[in-house]
Amino acid sequence: MYTADQSIFWFAPCCPVKWKGITLTTVHAKGSAAGVFSKSPGRGDDAADRALQVVLASLEDSKAEDIVSIDIAGKSALGDYMVVVSGRSNRHVMAIADHLITDLKDEGLGAARVEGLEAGDWVLIDTGDIIVHVFRPEVREFYNIERMWAAPEIEDGTRH
Repeated sequence: MYTADQSIFWFAPCCPVKWKGITLTTVHAKGSAAGVFSKSPGRGDDAADRALQVVLASLEDSKAEDIVSIDIAGKSALGDYMVVVSGRSNRHVMAIADHLITDLKDEGLGAARVEGLEAGDWVLIDTGDIIVHVFRPEVREFYNIERMWAAPEIEDGTRH
């Protein structure tokens, strides 16, 4: 069991949980779940687009390679955009991630959640609106995240 300070929760899907006075429950929605999750005050489509521009400019400045931006708004409650990039080596991946984290803070976009910075094979940076994956080329090829998100949507009741 985790504490609220660790930002990770375990709970049974049927049981609501109180956290900082807010009742959290699991949501089972058909179609888009975008209306279920509220954004933080002052956040919206303009904020996501502004954040995306900051992210892309930072990645370009860091000489990130093969930058791919995927619009996931309406497809996932994870965020509005997913950005996938490559660095030439572990060191380059860590430098790209460090530079991006600093640029996000400097632009007033808050502290992003970061995973994998120590190893430098695959760094995940979650800003809330944008999820950035920074890979070494061979790790990126192995996981092939772009292909997963590029898959055609399956309509209800139709299978091929």
